[in-house]
Parts: sequence; structure tokens; C-alpha cells
Amino acid sequence: MLSKLSLLFSLLTFVPTTISHLFGDHAFMAFAETTFITVLVSLVVWLATYQYQRELRPRDGFTLVVLLWLEFAMVAAMPMYLYFGEISFTDAFFEAMSGLTTTGATVITGLDNIAPSINLWRHMLNWLGGMGIIVLAVAVLPMLGVGGTQLLKAEIPGIDKDAKVAPRVSQVAKRLWGFYLGCTVLIGLLLHWAGMDWFDAMCHAMSTFALGGFSTHDNSVAYFQSPLIEGLIMLATLAGGINFANHFAVLRQKSLRSYWHDEECRIMLLLLSGSIVVCSLYLYDKGFYSLFDAFRYVSFNFVSVGLASGFANTDFATWPLIVSLWMFFLANVLANTGSMGGGVKLARALALWKFSLREITLLLHPDAVRTVKVNGRTLPERTTMAIMAFIFVYFMTVVVFTFALMITGLDFLTALTGVIACITNAGPGLGSIGPSQNYAALSDIQKWICTIIMLLGRLEIFTVLMLLTPNYWKK
Repeated sequence: MLSKLSLLFSLLTFVPTTISHLFGDHAFMAFAETTFITVLVSLVVWLATYQYQRELRPRDGFTLVVLLWLEFAMVAAMPMYLYFGEISFTDAFFEAMSGLTTTGATVITGLDNIAPSINLWRHMLNWLGGMGIIVLAVAVLPMLGVGGTQLLKAEIPGIDKDAKVAPRVSQVAKRLWGFYLGCTVLIGLLLHWAGMDWFDAMCHAMSTFALGGFSTHDNSVAYFQSPLIEGLIMLATLAGGINFANHFAVLRQKSLRSYWHDEECRIMLLLLSGSIVVCSLYLYDKGFYSLFDAFRYVSFNFVSVGLASGFANTDFATWPLIVSLWMFFLANVLANTGSMGGGVKLARALALWKFSLREITLLLHPDAVRTVKVNGRTLPERTTMAIMAFIFVYFMTVVVFTFALMITGLDFLTALTGVIACITNAGPGLGSIGPSQNYAALSDIQKWICTIIMLLGRLEIFTVLMLLTPNYWKK
């Protein structure tokens, strides 16, 4: 399976290879060598193992997902390692993992001047990782002779991984990718209409809807100085942070009411709107901006960081710490289940809040019968316990890795926001990794720690931690 999917992934490098040839940007050989090596190794492994065929078991799905993300990141890193003579493999792998996990943290400076094909490749990684390369693979798994249900469950984040928008797993993947592709094209057309050239529009469309955060410019969206472009990116980011099932319901019913009727989406919009209003007025009162600019900058960055996209149109590291930290808190909880966003997901936070209220009620009235509901659906006790376990492990992961980064020499603010930015796949942090800087100044060990956190955040921790337990390896 690894060899088959690696072969499929290697074919994607033909796109930047063609762009490199058309632009004559000197990255052609980097992509050509990557494609040749990956195809050769994949074919050799495929021929050596083709006689071993069976249905994936649950444990196989989790193992394969983790190995695929590591392998794809290694392949994706090769063109950048071969093209940039001055960066190490650590930097190239960090950049590739950041792209595939839609984190958007970068170690590359001078983005305005690098080869267009390399910039396109970075944004393609955002786009492919947004929906999940695994979901793309599931759409073609019947051709490969292996069922994909376990693979899909291991990859898709959220509470209810059995909820489907189509009866067959391959149909789920195809519908998701069809909608994903259509929205990306629409966003690209709108961004070009708003003033971007075709290349910038195409790249930002891929990283915007995927909540990736990569940009073709060092100054990110601030480069364009366009409230119209910022508004379009905000709307696309909101769409990417909402459960895709809601998008399908809106298209099916031809009404926007489905968004408001969904409790998770409704709470997200109210929490985000309230935070923007309060923090905008606070910055205006403190004399940071005019009233219009306060709403402009706070709205864009709260939507971008709060939904784990990572674009920036100003240096929010200069804001009062309480505003910036609240924005990073939102990044942990704001994104909906079934979206490309990271963090705990709002449905889990809602379930935990309601479960806590239920426990208070039961302390007052021990004989009361009260269930926990999210979106009108009663959560089984097993699901509630799983949510509590996940949230505990999630925040303990933040604590442990914050200490790990501090041990390596980072200050507390940089370490804490760096861990949050990586585990939520948001991208920029505060301190030495703020929006006006990047992760290039970190040491190799710090970059590898951040890379591990990105993978944990993208695969929701348990998928990775499961492989480290002794019980997983017992027959």
C-alpha cells in the first residue's frame, strides 16, 4: 500500500515540474530527480510485495496513515532540499510537514523571489493536506484492490467518524474532493478579480480554503494591502472551518439556514463575532488603530488564527498580550468537526461544557436523569468519556511540549504559542516566531519537536500515540 500510494503521490510532482519548465526557474531538475527516485523506489517495492493482498484491519489503517504522512513529507521535502543549496534536510522536512499538515509555518525567507514552481509546490502541499491525501487515496483505493474504510476513519478528524455524506466510502471521498476542488477554483477566480495576478490567486486559493496559511510573499496577505482581498480570504477561511456536512445541506436545501441551525456552527459564529467586537473596541480604546482599522485587523487575524489558517495582515505580536493570547485560545476550540481546522474542535468543547453542567446538576440532584446533547443528538457515555480523554491528552501534550521547547532554550511565550500554533496547525506564534518572523531561527532539535507536534495535531494525537503502546503490537 505504501508503494502504491507513493507512486500516486509522485505523479503529483509533474504539475510543478511542468510549471518549472514553462517558467524556466531552474527548479526543473529538483522535481525531475524527485519524481524519478520516488517512482523507481515505489515500483521496486510494489513488484517485491504485489503478491501480498488483504483487507485492511483497524490497526493497519492507523499504521498506514502515520507512515504515509511521514513518507509523503519526506518525498515532498526532496525538491526543496535539492533546490535550496543553503537549507538542511531538517528545514526541508519541516517545510514539507508544515505544508501537508496545513500548519503554514515556514523556515524559508525571501518567498517573493524563489522559483514559482517551488512556491506552487508548497501551496499544493497545503491543498492536498487540507482535505487529506488519505481521502484522495480512498477515492481510488478500489482500483488499488484494497478497501479504504479503516484508512478514512484514521484520517478524518472529529467526534463521529461514522457520519457519511454518501453510502460508500469511495463516494464520500469523491464528493468531498469534488466540492473541495470546485470551491478552490471559485476562490481563485474571486481573488484574481479582487486584484491578485493569476499565480498569486491560484496559490492563495489552494492555501486559503485548506486553512493552510502558506503565502507567496514574506509579508503574507499584508503584501497586497487590500481590504477586498482580506474580506474574500476571511469568507473562504470561514467556509473551510465549517463542517462540510453543513455545506452539503445548504446546497441540497438551497438555504443558508442550515448553518444557523447547526449548534456547533452557530456557537462558532457567535463566539468569533463577540471576540472580534470586544477586542476591536479594546485596541481602539488603547489607541492602536482607528475604529475601522481596528475592526479590519482584528477581524482578519481572529478569523485566520482562530480557525487555524495562519495568514496575517499585520504584526499581531505588537498587540496587548491579552488580545493575542485570547486569539490563540480560540485556535484550540473554534474549528468545527468535519472541517480542515485543527485543535480540539468546538463540538468536543461543547460536549465537555455540557457534561460539566450535568455533573453539577447531579451533585445537587443525585436522582436526576439528564443526558448530554450536541446538535440535538444524545451523546453516549462512551463518546463522552472519549471526548474527555482526548481533551485531557490534548492539553497535556501542549504542557509537555511547551516544557520540552523551554528546555531547549526558548522563552515561555515563544514555546507556548509555538506549541499551540503547531498542534492547532495555525502557523505563526508570538515571540521569536511571530507573524513578522518565521521558524528559521529555531535550532534543529526545536524544529523536529515542532514537526512532531504538527503531525500529532493533524492526526488528532491518538492515531500516533496508539502506535507507541505495547498492546497495539500484541497479536
